[in-house]
Amino acid sequence: MINSLVVLAAEGTTETEHNPILPIWQEVVLGAIAFGLLCWVLMKFVFPQMEKTFAARVDAIEGGIKRAEAAQAEANQLLEQYRAQLSEARTEAARIRDEARADAEGIRQDVLAKAREESDRIIAAGREQLAAQRESIVRDLRAEVGTLAVDLAGRIVGESLADEARSRGTVERFIAELDSAGTTGGRR
Repeated sequence: MINSLVVLAAEGTTETEHNPILPIWQEVVLGAIAFGLLCWVLMKFVFPQMEKTFAARVDAIEGGIKRAEAAQAEANQLLEQYRAQLSEARTEAARIRDEARADAEGIRQDVLAKAREESDRIIAAGREQLAAQRESIVRDLRAEVGTLAVDLAGRIVGESLADEARSRGTVERFIAELDSAGTTGGRR
């Protein structure tokens, strides 16, 4: 049986000797049909789907870039607005600070003026009170000195100076002499 197969194989090769460089035309036709069918399927179904996918990717990338550029432009605009607001806030803070300083200086000047007025009022009241006390003390001293002078004069003279008009005149003369002696002595 093996012998018969070898014989058949040898007979088949001799009958259709085929040139290995030239392809078999049936295989070429079948390959061309299969290649055409494959190209048709790719062009009809696969390539359009790939084009849609590529277009979507391009749109996504370009849209992402455009959105990023728009976001960057908006961020830059917001940054400039914030810088402007910050500059305004700093200017406003400086103005408020200057106003506060001016107000504080005004308040300080008002307080100092009120303190001076109060001090002047207290000093004037004290001077008035001292003048009143001095007048009161001078009156009391005059009366006391007058009484003592009359008693002393009465003892020296040896008579009673009980007469009030006479004693008052004596006291007045004595005090006038003291005042004149004090003013001339103070001027020397």
